[in-house]
Amino acid sequence: MPPTMLRPALTIARYTLLEALRSRLLWLFVLAACGGAGLAGFLQQLALTESAAVQTALLAAVLRLAGVFLLAAFIVTSMAREAADKGLELLLALPMPRAAYLLGKLLGYAALAGVPAVLFGLLMARFVPAAHGALWAASLLGELWIVAAFSLLCAASLQQALPALAATAGFYVLARMVGSLQLLAHGAQAGQSWPQQAMTGAVDVLALLLPRLDDFTRTEWLLYATGGWPALAGVAAQTAIYVALLASAALCDFYRRNI
Repeated sequence: MPPTMLRPALTIARYTLLEALRSRLLWLFVLAACGGAGLAGFLQQLALTESAAVQTALLAAVLRLAGVFLLAAFIVTSMAREAADKGLELLLALPMPRAAYLLGKLLGYAALAGVPAVLFGLLMARFVPAAHGALWAASLLGELWIVAAFSLLCAASLQQALPALAATAGFYVLARMVGSLQLLAHGAQAGQSWPQQAMTGAVDVLALLLPRLDDFTRTEWLLYATGGWPALAGVAAQTAIYVALLASAALCDFYRRNI
């Protein structure tokens, strides 16, 4: 990457992190961790059997959802506010390529995603062996990077906070459920009518297009130690592919727009 692009990209990434600090986002991550731990501890007392497993599973689910929601909400609202305040037009008026601006934003959000991944991983390490917690945290980081790249694409393309948040939420839910939808679609494949076969084909196409986020941050890695380096390698490959694709799509749309 040429220095003329790298230097402004790093500057934009730095100011993106400063904006997160000033908006108290880090405190929200801490509050989410404390709230998740308190809720899991309360529900543990209600479980009749395997209370430790119930606490671990609930805490992992709450932390994952909190990390995804807070990061996506910050990215979308930050981009929308910058566009409304004409800050985007001011930055693009500077002598730098548009790719540097988008790359800087993506680098800043990627670094920001490391905060909840590390914080929540350290919290999970109190309930499970450290190696399992580290695997879960590394997988969470990849999941947050994909969500950050999609949130950036939606915020840059739709230019409105509410539609971008809705699109991000729909993407995340579908990517989390597409594996289950595929199993349901193929479960009763014998004797299907042509509309059902068309629906099954549509689900298969959707599974090819979307990342398999149900393979990320799996709870059984924490409870039964089923994860390992092969699972993490698959997570890393999906992360690299989809972040690159989403960043390319955002860049194409960014150059197409007349700002």
